[in-house]
Formats: sequence, C-alpha cells, structure tokens
Amino acid sequence: MAYEADAHGATYPVSMARSHFTLAALATSAVDGLDIAGATPIGSPGGDFDAALLTGRDGRHWIVRVPRSESAEAAQSADLVALRALSAGVRARLPFAVTTFAGQAPAGDTRAVVYEFVYGAKAELASLDHDLATSIGEAIAAIHALPTSFVADSGLPSRTGIEAARDAAKLFERAIATRVVPAVLQQRWERAIGDPTLWQFAPAVVNGALEAESFLASDGVVTGLLGWQSLHVGDPAVDLHWLLRAPGDGIAETAFGAYARVRGSVDRQLTERARLLNELELAKWLLHGTATKSTEIVDDAVELMSGLVDTISQNDTASIRRPESTLDVDEVEELLSRTATAR
Repeated sequence: MAYEADAHGATYPVSMARSHFTLAALATSAVDGLDIAGATPIGSPGGDFDAALLTGRDGRHWIVRVPRSESAEAAQSADLVALRALSAGVRARLPFAVTTFAGQAPAGDTRAVVYEFVYGAKAELASLDHDLATSIGEAIAAIHALPTSFVADSGLPSRTGIEAARDAAKLFERAIATRVVPAVLQQRWERAIGDPTLWQFAPAVVNGALEAESFLASDGVVTGLLGWQSLHVGDPAVDLHWLLRAPGDGIAETAFGAYARVRGSVDRQLTERARLLNELELAKWLLHGTATKSTEIVDDAVELMSGLVDTISQNDTASIRRPESTLDVDEVEELLSRTATAR
C-alpha cells in the first residue's frame, strides 16, 4: 500500500481514487430515495477528497465527498458539527447559502458524505474585482454579526483577545527558535504581539478557515460559503487577513471598507491585527517546512520573509500598529455593549 504525508507531516495510507460512478453509488446508499441521473467528478486528482457532482432526476444537485486522509476526515467531521450548529434561524441571518448535510454511508475505513449543492463559481484571489470584494466584506461582516450563543451551545471553541495574543506569541517563539527569521521581523512581530491595545476586540463568530476559494459567487455577488470546519468565537481578523494578499489595486481596502460599513469601526486595530496575522502566515509556512523536513519549503519561507523585509524598508512601516489607534471611553463602552448583545 502506498503512503503519503499530509500538511502536518503525518503519513497515511492512500487508497485508489474512487470513480464518480462509485461515488454516485455511495450517495444512493447515503440518501434515501436519491435517484441519480448523472455524475461528474470534481476536484483535483490526488486532493484531500474524492468528490463528485450529482444530478438527480428531479433536477436537484448534490455533492458527495470521501476523505482520502486522516486529516481530511477530521476536517469533514468538524465541518459536519458546524453545519449542524448553523440552524435555520442562524442561516436566515446570512446573505448567502450554506450547504446542508443530506446523508452519509460507509466507504471502506471512512465515510461518504452527501451535501446539498450550493450554486456559484469559486472565487480566485488573483482575479477579485471591487464588486466581489465588496460582497465578500459584507458576507464576512454578516458572519461576525451572528449571535455567539449558538457556537457555545454547540460546544465549539471560544477564544478571547488574551488567548489570541498567547497563540500568536507561541507561534512567534517557535518561529524564532528556527534561527532563520530576520531580525527586522523579529522586532516588528514582537512589538505587535506584546502590545495589549492590539488585542482589544469583542470576540465574534468567525469561520476561521476563509480564503478566496471558500466563496462561491455569481455576477460579483457571494452566493455561498464552503468550509465551516474551524467555526468558533474569536478574533474577527482571522477571517480577514487573507484579503491583504489580493494583488488587485485597492481590493483589500474595498473589502475592509464594506466590512466596516456593516459592522461599524469600533475595532480600530482590526486592520493592524489582520496585517500581523497575514505576516505570521510566513512563520507557519516556515514551521511547516521544518516539521516536514522540506528544505524547499524552508528556503521559500526565508525568501518570502526577505521580500517582506524589503517591503517594510521601502514603505517605512517598521511598526504594525498605529500609535494613535487606542480606544476612547465611548468606544470602550460600545465594545463592551457589542460583546454583551452578541450573546
């Protein structure tokens, strides 16, 4: 039997890819009365899942997925927990569709899971325009405006600002231990992580795993959102930092502006915290390279960090935080009020 390594360096046995015909048969076992007229393979060969798009004779569409690794199976299980937590009442507050679990069936040592299909094309970071960036910002704001109580009631995690700062500090310390992080970044990250005002935020419902491909869209409007396996209450910046990597001129600013119009601007350190989290992705990439003993990944991380140092030097942005961005008394009261009313 062949073995592969997952993103964390763990090895797992790899089964032969299941054909879309096999997946369709599994789906009929998973969902009572499902009458399939056609099946089409989706996803990339060798990916985390064997998956197919199914068309029922009634014209409805479904997705069936079978995980191909232990990490994919764990993500699928977490996704199902989150989807069950997203009740009809919660979903009604969102301006986009969220898939629904339809059924499951055994598939060897794992399981095939069938979901209702959500219409739309996956967004791509490199081709985001201002219309879609606006819709994405509004969609993320809608998630963050959800009441936090349903997350707690479902037993999902909750992270405070202090805990978020500690997580960032632990990541920073592990990266520093590699002895390849440039001194400029060490100082920059250490100052930001150690600044308590940076972590003054009201914990909100966050998806926790967003990237461009998470969003389904049509005609510049978000129609659906995939991947809820990291749903929790925590730092809103976790859902926004990836937008800072958008290459288009002003795309990130457009998304952040749309977000602020929906949510308000009391979290004055949101952009700075997002910038820090985005930069710390380089530290994660470095640690992934060291964990998997990949010289290629480590070298790539070092090169990316060197590029960031050059950017910082050229733009004279040695500090992530704006010194003047502290909360006044009224803003603190609004922050506390929002924390209370979100529950």
